[in-house]
Amino acid sequence: MDRQQELQTYWKHNVRYIAVLLCIWFVVSYLCGIIFVDQLDRFKLVGFPVGFWFANQGAEITFCLLIIVYVILMNRLDRKFNVFED
Repeated sequence: MDRQQELQTYWKHNVRYIAVLLCIWFVVSYLCGIIFVDQLDRFKLVGFPVGFWFANQGAEITFCLLIIVYVILMNRLDRKFNVFED
């Protein structure tokens, strides 16, 4: 595989990571925090309704965790394709 094909493969992996992580963020922030909040409020998480929790803290916590996951995934991908920085 030549360098141009490697970079295209690298970019496809990167876009796939971004798409999956954004879908997760959408589900947590929009669907769980807005659309399904009434159904989720039937359950409790540390004494608070789950829908309330997602709307107020869950989306932000999930977003921070997704950033960490993205960094880990990209560091692995960078090493795999030899484009990492020291």
